[in-house]
Amino acid sequence: MTVPASRVRRRPRTPGRMLPLLLATALLLPVAFLVVRAHQYIDADREVLERERLGVEYLRALGPVTEALVDAQSAAVADRQPPRENLQQAVERAAVVDARIGGELGTSERWAGIRAKLEALPERSLAPEAAFSAYREVTDLLLALHGKVRETSGLIRDSGAASYFLQDGVGEEMPEATVAAGRLIDVAVLAEQRPATERMRTLSELATLRLAALQPANDLVNNLRAVVDSSASADLGPSVLTPFDAFQRAVEAMAIHAQPDNRTGTVDVVRLTSARDDAQRASTQLQPILLDEIDRLLVERIDQLDRDDLLTMAAGGVAGLLLVALAASGWLSRPRDITGSPQAPDTESDEPEQPVGTRWEPIRSTGDRALEPVGHGHDPDRWRPFDAAR
Repeated sequence: MTVPASRVRRRPRTPGRMLPLLLATALLLPVAFLVVRAHQYIDADREVLERERLGVEYLRALGPVTEALVDAQSAAVADRQPPRENLQQAVERAAVVDARIGGELGTSERWAGIRAKLEALPERSLAPEAAFSAYREVTDLLLALHGKVRETSGLIRDSGAASYFLQDGVGEEMPEATVAAGRLIDVAVLAEQRPATERMRTLSELATLRLAALQPANDLVNNLRAVVDSSASADLGPSVLTPFDAFQRAVEAMAIHAQPDNRTGTVDVVRLTSARDDAQRASTQLQPILLDEIDRLLVERIDQLDRDDLLTMAAGGVAGLLLVALAASGWLSRPRDITGSPQAPDTESDEPEQPVGTRWEPIRSTGDRALEPVGHGHDPDRWRPFDAAR
């Protein structure tokens, strides 16, 4: 007969229960680090793009100032009353923009100097040569401010192909072409008033200004072609292509009419002025459209960064929850730990199971071999009725 051993449970060991928690914590820390670093990188990229949008806003305000200043210069050189009203309105709008974002872009000091120069320009017409020199100094400062805005806003370092070509065209080539075309007209007007002894100097100056006007204009055309050919994200529809074609035709006309006559050494001022006016009207239409397109591309990239950030945080949260669930399941589970394997009772034996600690011995009586537990006492009289009946 087999006596089953008693089952004694042992308390689970604490190190065994702590192991899943420690492993989950060890995995959770690098996951949290990667999520935080990814969020920081995305946030830094977003700040760069937001700063570029400030540059787009500032360039939008400088465009009308440039055009109004060139018109005022041409009027002053032609000995006409400069149109001050358009220039003043453009300056006031640009001053509002500079007061709001100039500190962040680092342009406030330069803008203050340009505004002081603009306000110092006399309302009455100067002598043509003096007017040309005075306005030329201010336009040089204005072009330098365009470059400053592109540099401090980060537009000049933009990583997108389409937005880079667009900002290069609208922030550099377009204002340079506008200023140089205005100066080309002014020198052509001055050439008719200069003495014959200065003819060689005038022709050299005209050739330099012709190149200075045509090269950025051609660069702008090439930039827009590069955007159309190389980028599927830029949306340059008819609103851009129509003034773009007009600008290209006007530039080609300027290249023809800016050639001095071989006999007289002068240029056809009337036709050159007409071609320049056509180019400026086209650039006036192009500038806000191109700036809107740059801003749209930047907003698309910011939205993509926001989606990437959301996906990163969601993935990190899911990974964290899974690790926490793993740790909790390991902590709450109790492994079965017993001292020995129980042995199954002998089912073939008809004898009752002996309690632990009880010894069995036979009961000595006439004709009976039954077993009786030791210590219960033996009473012979108890079995006499049974023996008599038998």
